[in-house]
Amino acid sequence: MFLAVNFIPRYQAFRWLFVFLVSFSMPMEAMCSSAGLAEIGKQLTRVKLSKVAHVLDEMEQQGGAEVLPLFEAMLAGSLYFVRTDKTLVIVVERNPDDDSVVVSNAFIGKEHLSFTKAELKKVRVNNKLRGILRSKIAELTLSSSDPVIRELAVQNMLQNLDEENIGLLSRARLVETSSAILEKIDLALSLGLLGSSDDEQRLVAIDSLRGVVEPVVRNRLQSLIEKDSQGKYLEQNKSIVYASQSALQQIDRKLSFYGFIERVFFGFSLGSVLLLAAIGLSITFGVMGVINMAHGELIMLGAYTTYVIQQQFPNHIEISVFLAIPAAFVVCGLVGVAIERGVIQFLKGRPLETLLATFGISLILQQTVRTIFSPLNRQVSTPDWMSGALQINPGLAITYNRLYIFIFSLLVFFLLLLVMKKTALGLYVRAVSQNRDMAMALGIRSNWVDAMTFGLGSGIAGVAGVALSQLTNVGPNLGQAYIIDSFMVVVFGGVGSLWGTLVAAFSLGIFSKFMEPVTGTVLAQICVLVFIVLFIQKRPRGLFPQQGRAAES
Repeated sequence: MFLAVNFIPRYQAFRWLFVFLVSFSMPMEAMCSSAGLAEIGKQLTRVKLSKVAHVLDEMEQQGGAEVLPLFEAMLAGSLYFVRTDKTLVIVVERNPDDDSVVVSNAFIGKEHLSFTKAELKKVRVNNKLRGILRSKIAELTLSSSDPVIRELAVQNMLQNLDEENIGLLSRARLVETSSAILEKIDLALSLGLLGSSDDEQRLVAIDSLRGVVEPVVRNRLQSLIEKDSQGKYLEQNKSIVYASQSALQQIDRKLSFYGFIERVFFGFSLGSVLLLAAIGLSITFGVMGVINMAHGELIMLGAYTTYVIQQQFPNHIEISVFLAIPAAFVVCGLVGVAIERGVIQFLKGRPLETLLATFGISLILQQTVRTIFSPLNRQVSTPDWMSGALQINPGLAITYNRLYIFIFSLLVFFLLLLVMKKTALGLYVRAVSQNRDMAMALGIRSNWVDAMTFGLGSGIAGVAGVALSQLTNVGPNLGQAYIIDSFMVVVFGGVGSLWGTLVAAFSLGIFSKFMEPVTGTVLAQICVLVFIVLFIQKRPRGLFPQQGRAAES
């Protein structure tokens, strides 16, 4: 006995011990069930292919939904067995550096062990067995206790509505309790009736498919109105053709409506980005009259702050955005105060010199970022809760990242509005922007107000950079794409007017998104610029002009 144990390789003894401990920790009923299935499953390693279907039937009767992972692995070609003891395993990972693979037990599914390819042998499958496996997988998923799995099964079967699948769906409909799944099953059965030999049933099915925007429905109806090379309909029954055309028209009208809603959403999404980019500029431009060409670089610094935060906390991507918002506000706010104190305060009343000076600062900031981070773009990871899309229906989806940025831009706007209306700083800013001389006569330190205002506007630009980092790559030229648009929003809405900036940002965003499908992106931007030029000819002070004696003059 001692000699026998010594002949066993050390790693294999450890593997057996691990399997024993996992098996011992399982509930007794599950262990017995898995043991029974394992004995049946071992037949797959030795019976002929013609007998495999019988083994699959026996496994399905014994284990039910428990054998679903095994059937899926077998269909995918990842079901193997260990040569020594015929244990069925599923390959979960392949090592590209050597010939080893990581597997899990096909029935227990808890332990993950490493084997060489020579220690395993693949369970053979032919086309006939693949068809049987697909049928069994469909039947098991349709009878699952999880409604999400059942709905996904019906959705997958829409793409392959053969007689067997239609029979499965008909039986599943009798016991289904979820109204959403019943609706999908009825849709699948109606699609199946389109291939019926009874024209009355086909007409009823077409009528039930009116307005259904599932792509498979539109494709199926489109096939009923196809023409041959001579321009004649392939479908002989004209009633079927006319009914299909009518149903398609109704579907296309719905898709057009959903497309309109989607363009409006993308317009609001672009508007929210423009709002974040322009709202800080609106404050500084309105109070100080400074044309800050470095505003785009402050946005860029906010985006790089987000990147740095993620690099410092790589295991906390989910909350990195929340950490980056105050960090970007502080960093860009301090940079803005330094710019105002170091350069702009000496150039008051000289707008051309201020424009040139801030343009030079923008170049300095760009080169500084290139020196520290290199000229290459940096990828900022998007948290899982911002990934994906809200699928309202097959014709309309709203991406989470743009939805959250839209909500965030409104929060920033109303928070800034609260600061401007309810705080001493806001009162001083409004006083200086409306009549600087009178504000100074009342004891307000205009230099301090200018510094705080420029810092506040720069901090909001940094917050805009955090939002943009979730939509695009972060690079030294990130801000250049938004500086011109920001100035257009400020001029269109009215210099110094927060409500004007809000209305202008969303108006220009929606206008751009409706123009792009017609004219293209570049020509749409030109049209927006021409529109603003024509608009300021009539209203040179924008939509919501500032009020006050100095403003009037």
